Amino acid sequence: MNVLFVVAEMAPLAKVGGVGDVGAALPRALRRLGHDVRVVLPYYESIRRQELAPQRVASLPDGAALWRADVRDVPVYLIEHEPSFARPQVYGYPDDTARFLAFSDAILAATEPLGWRPDALHLHDWHTGLLAVRLASGEHPWANAGRVFTIHNLGYTGAFDAIFASEHGLPAGGSALAQGIERSDLVTTVSPTYAREILSPELGGALTPLLRSLGGRLSGILNGIDMDEFDPARDPHLAARFDAERIGARAENKRALQVELGLPVDGAVPLVAMVNRLFMQKGSDLAAEAIEALLPERSFQFAVLGTGEKRYEEQLLALGERDPQRVAVRIAFDAPLGQLFYGGCDLFLMPSRYEPCGLGQMIAMRYGAVPVVRRTGGLADSVPPYDAQQNTGAGFLFDDATPQALAEALSRALAVYEDPASWRALQLRAMALDLSWERAARQYVELYGHAAEERR
Repeated sequence: MNVLFVVAEMAPLAKVGGVGDVGAALPRALRRLGHDVRVVLPYYESIRRQELAPQRVASLPDGAALWRADVRDVPVYLIEHEPSFARPQVYGYPDDTARFLAFSDAILAATEPLGWRPDALHLHDWHTGLLAVRLASGEHPWANAGRVFTIHNLGYTGAFDAIFASEHGLPAGGSALAQGIERSDLVTTVSPTYAREILSPELGGALTPLLRSLGGRLSGILNGIDMDEFDPARDPHLAARFDAERIGARAENKRALQVELGLPVDGAVPLVAMVNRLFMQKGSDLAAEAIEALLPERSFQFAVLGTGEKRYEEQLLALGERDPQRVAVRIAFDAPLGQLFYGGCDLFLMPSRYEPCGLGQMIAMRYGAVPVVRRTGGLADSVPPYDAQQNTGAGFLFDDATPQALAEALSRALAVYEDPASWRALQLRAMALDLSWERAARQYVELYGHAAEERR
């Protein structure tokens, strides 16, 4: 099957969040299954041309151009449009909706130079929603291609007003996200639980009626992780590489992380960590308050790596200043250090208020770090809860988005840590989970086939 993957991010070319990981890993998994999957994304200023060695394919209308490169055996098309993408950042501009409409229009103008016709289009998030609008007229050669639209985060919609709609020939008002949902054959989210959660006004908001109207056309497919990229047996950023058979070597990473962060080197004390964007959605304040409440009661270290809103950064930094021998906070985006966090910490916190999927908890389990997560979205779907009686599960879950609920879950985890045999079994179960993309890729192939059949 021919599938065109239309996405705003693809690691390592352009990555702001989890969309970039999906844009990189899912096409590779689909190609391994024998499908001709190609990716198209904007040619951002930040993409290094010398390293990519792209080839210019064609000039397009309105000053755009089409380029092609191969990224880890995946054909990638890049849409160059200087007014839209010759900027330092991927997102965050007042004219973002216009920028990604230009992206969509350029893709549709590239039909002939591509010399290839997709059976299905996989559109990702609001950035691609207006492409579905353009195809809805039925006049484009790709109008009969199936359309699968994936919602990565309902919190970002690409809203536009009536003036913008009139200027660009779009339906009056609304958002690119809503238009993409309404004009696609099938809609997915990045976890089954999130697909159910967005049907409630609390998470669906103004889009709740539209989402509910989809019925069986809406489903959730849990993301995976790239098991080759996130492999503790080969990770160059670890102080010591390890796997399930050599898990004892993991202690060297804990020691290296403690040294890096200026914490006392102690292999016996549990090291709790958080690697995340520091925002309300991610529960950064819940973590700070829960840790502060537990510090007088429990023996453990706490380490943070991330950036975000100033108030959450300051809250965590203040916690570190009050107890520098037990708390280390690094306000930075540092991917190599993040890998050492995964490979060296004992417990990994992800107390999100909502989480469409989340990748941090999956990487943590792959690296033998036991997650403590809120039971929401992809966290609920990917972390099997620990059961002492059955000797099953891979992490600790809590329900209420409160510091108290998080503190109770973390206390339960710390209690199990005191039993080395139970803890080692818990780590090994986490590392044995199938977190690969192959499972999800097969589910997407089925959806592509259904969408293409509907169009035919």
